[in-house]
Amino acid sequence: MLKAQEISIIPKPVKTDWQKGSFNISKNTVLVASSNEEKKSADFLNDYLQQFYGLKLAIGKKPASDFISLSSKHASTSVIHGRYTLNVSPSSININGDNDEGTFYGMQTLIQLLPVEKTDELKIPALSIEDYPRFQYRGLMLDCGRHFFSVDFVKKYIDYIAMHKMNYFHWHLTEDQGWRIEIKKYPKLTGMGSCRNGTIIGHHPGTGNDNEKLCGYYTQEEIKDVVKYATDRYVTIIPEIEMPGHSSAAIAAYPQLSCFPNESTKIHKGVVWSGDSTGKQVQQSWGVYEDVYCPSDYTFTFIEDVLDEVMQLFPSKYIHIGGDECPKDNWKRSELCQKLIKEHNLKDEEGLQSYFIQRVEKYLNSKGHNIIGWDEILEGGLAPNATIMSWRGEKGGIQAANQHHNVMMTPGDYCYFDHAQSKTEDSLTIGGYLPLETVYNYNPFPGELNTENQKYILGAQANVWTEYMSNPAKVEYMIFPRLSAMSEVLWSRKEDKNFDSFLQRMQTQYKRYDLWKVNYNVKGIHKGE
Repeated sequence: MLKAQEISIIPKPVKTDWQKGSFNISKNTVLVASSNEEKKSADFLNDYLQQFYGLKLAIGKKPASDFISLSSKHASTSVIHGRYTLNVSPSSININGDNDEGTFYGMQTLIQLLPVEKTDELKIPALSIEDYPRFQYRGLMLDCGRHFFSVDFVKKYIDYIAMHKMNYFHWHLTEDQGWRIEIKKYPKLTGMGSCRNGTIIGHHPGTGNDNEKLCGYYTQEEIKDVVKYATDRYVTIIPEIEMPGHSSAAIAAYPQLSCFPNESTKIHKGVVWSGDSTGKQVQQSWGVYEDVYCPSDYTFTFIEDVLDEVMQLFPSKYIHIGGDECPKDNWKRSELCQKLIKEHNLKDEEGLQSYFIQRVEKYLNSKGHNIIGWDEILEGGLAPNATIMSWRGEKGGIQAANQHHNVMMTPGDYCYFDHAQSKTEDSLTIGGYLPLETVYNYNPFPGELNTENQKYILGAQANVWTEYMSNPAKVEYMIFPRLSAMSEVLWSRKEDKNFDSFLQRMQTQYKRYDLWKVNYNVKGIHKGE
């Protein structure tokens, strides 16, 4: 009998009862999936078995024994989808979800019961598990604006999300350094805005420029393919189209979006520039830039046209519109902006940003979608139906929840996976310090928030900003093992969490990473290391 302490299940289930014996998965084992939805889970399991163990199971009717059954009750009374039971006996494995999503998560737990080395004998310990998630929103973000990542890697990233029982992929698609989504009505967005002529070397403002043209964007057909891939894994993709700041790439393609279309793009002090520096340019360095969208009729028509195409591609009820780090310098010296402030009785430029966000929200609401914005959209007054992502600490999330707005917690001190994992990193990072222990100990419910308003905290999200991640190997190195810690933060009950237990289970998880052939960090475990 395999002992409980030898088994690594992350995130930790609500209840596990260990029994005698084991079930052996062999070429004769039948996979039972009665519906198309259950077949998605069966296909995922089969793909996993074939990729890592060279075994593919037949999908068929339930025999007397030697089967793995996937079924869904479709009778969930829980507000949070994902409850399942998993029962392993020497003769069969039965996974039963309250809904199809729960069945999928039960299958993910079964995967974690498989051996972590390639072997001909796939013994699964006899046990029964009852499990369900703590939070309804369990997210991971990837910034493809600073550096572009292939469709194949984006799909792999979605698999990482799914295998950690997380359910939202926040896809950051537009930035100062690149526009990454095809918009058919505005072909210059990808024709010009998806390329920059070079990238700084080293930490901003850099020690030079690599002088290498970097381009990349996702066609609408590719996005449809990725959306279906995610949907089959019960992962909802939330696209982010940044506004009104972080918009240099769009302005480079369509200068009329700027309050000052005839002014050349400003280059940050100390930045070595590659190529032409006249006119509007896609930025080659990191940081915040003052050339932002002008709140003109032209800009709002452009935004509505872009969002129309985005909404056709993404079924998510949420569209993320950014709203962060928008300097007001150009708005202060723009006649049009000052006129708008007076006409609409706005207090100042912060009020103008609120006007901007609320106008966009009203349009998206009219199309059946809700906006998510970073916590800066609180400034000047929050749009009526907006959801907040609180990144500058927890203050914005607390404020929004107290105003009865939904919140996803994503404070930098706990959730920014671009921060260094250890005190002595062997590669360049943006800064900050976030070891595994700190991630694991995060509680998305702030202590200052009363119990009544905690219901507005839907969950949390880890963010991966890619200024200093130019390839998939570096992204993997930065998310693993912290993603495993975040998955337990968002799934497991607070009273069941124990960092020492987690570290014990991580010893098996590291071997599973090796099986997956992913890069991971083993240094940044405890605070102070």
